Amino acid sequence: MSDIVSEFNDYRSKMNDRILADNNKIIKRIFNLDTNAFKEGALDVKTKELLGLVASTVLRCDDCIKYHLESSHKEGLSKNEVVEALGIATLVGGTIVIPHLRRAYEYWDALESKG
Repeated sequence: MSDIVSEFNDYRSKMNDRILADNNKIIKRIFNLDTNAFKEGALDVKTKELLGLVASTVLRCDDCIKYHLESSHKEGLSKNEVVEALGIATLVGGTIVIPHLRRAYEYWDALESKG
């Protein structure tokens, strides 16, 4: 099951390199802004990742959900913390986010099985 993690990361890395190779100033600034927004500040990184996860789920962006799940896992968040955030996202987003919730659970399981 951890193949979905490798596949996602390999594709994301390859395409980010391709996008950034075009040297578009606007795109590079957006990438930089995204990176810097999730650094430690008034809010800690774990909180910011959970906020990103909730927003990504409500917006129904599977790639974003995977990214924030992986970042949350790397930051040491527990499954209970992640599931609670996903519960809030489902409450706010409604039943239309349930397919994304399924894929989020699948991805988290893959992250946990990977170690």
